[in-house]
Amino acid sequence: MNETFRALVLDTAQDGKTVLPEFKDLSIHDLPEGDVLVRVAHSTLNYKDGMILNGRGRLARKYPHVPGVDFAGEVVETADPRYKPGDHVILTGWRVGESHWGGYAQMARVNADWLVPLPEGLSTSQAMAIGTAGFTAMLAVMALEEQGVSPDQDGEVLVTGAAGGVGSVAISILAHLGYRVVASTGRPENADYLKHLGASDIIDRAALAEAPNRPLLSERWLGAVDSVGSTTLAHMLAEMKYHGVVAACGLAGGADLPATVIPFLLRGVKLIGIDSVLCPYERRVQAWQRLVTDLPAERLDEAMQTVKLSDIVPYGEKILKGGVRGRLVIDVAAV
Repeated sequence: MNETFRALVLDTAQDGKTVLPEFKDLSIHDLPEGDVLVRVAHSTLNYKDGMILNGRGRLARKYPHVPGVDFAGEVVETADPRYKPGDHVILTGWRVGESHWGGYAQMARVNADWLVPLPEGLSTSQAMAIGTAGFTAMLAVMALEEQGVSPDQDGEVLVTGAAGGVGSVAISILAHLGYRVVASTGRPENADYLKHLGASDIIDRAALAEAPNRPLLSERWLGAVDSVGSTTLAHMLAEMKYHGVVAACGLAGGADLPATVIPFLLRGVKLIGIDSVLCPYERRVQAWQRLVTDLPAERLDEAMQTVKLSDIVPYGEKILKGGVRGRLVIDVAAV
């Protein structure tokens, strides 16, 4: 097979620091090693993709590089018996788009262990409307459930970064399951959008942005899905109810945690870390099946916007500035 295809290729300028994007024609012989060749139909834009597109955080260290943390498409060739040509598959995580070429190309070659079958009931575009962000949100909800947080308990579940990808999907799932959800956002113009997704109340992120002035504050949150970290996470920890649970899955506000151990010792609060990158295969399949049943399709469609691959570069900066609402799906064939 000697097929050429279009790809977004990142390289560095002469200063060795500035990252320059360019759309190029590549051959499948240019692709890295792997045992499954996939024709990519759709990809998406996550916060991490925005960082990579702009050369932030040293996430991609070897250039030239094809970014794109997620993709969904059709198997073309495979050396692994678990898949056959024509199978539809999803890839999220495993440092694809970082250390391995990713989904911002019409073809990708990856390890079979990194793939999961596209669940029945999902299209490739819907799978990418979910993407790593939505997959992470599902893992966070599952963690809350497994730690005993249930809709029939008295209390609210807080979702920070609510208008972003993780937040939008988390609100939709939690509301569908019957939780009372409070959405934290710094963009008041998104209040109607968040309430439509299922949030029962909106709180300005500024109310949570400062570190607490004492170890414990008045109890409020039964559970929380946090993609912000730093002082916001510290603040909510001080406001958790007895045996409250926080699923931490992001650091948009910073990687530090200026908190004390008092909420853990006196209220039995639990802080659960959510890793979607190296999540084991069985857990991945379970989460994707849950997404089919617990994420209302109409909410997913309302939270998604589709753009051509050829138009994706400016969105990398927008997502870093909080300018992308919901989920951005990339039509990879449209270059």
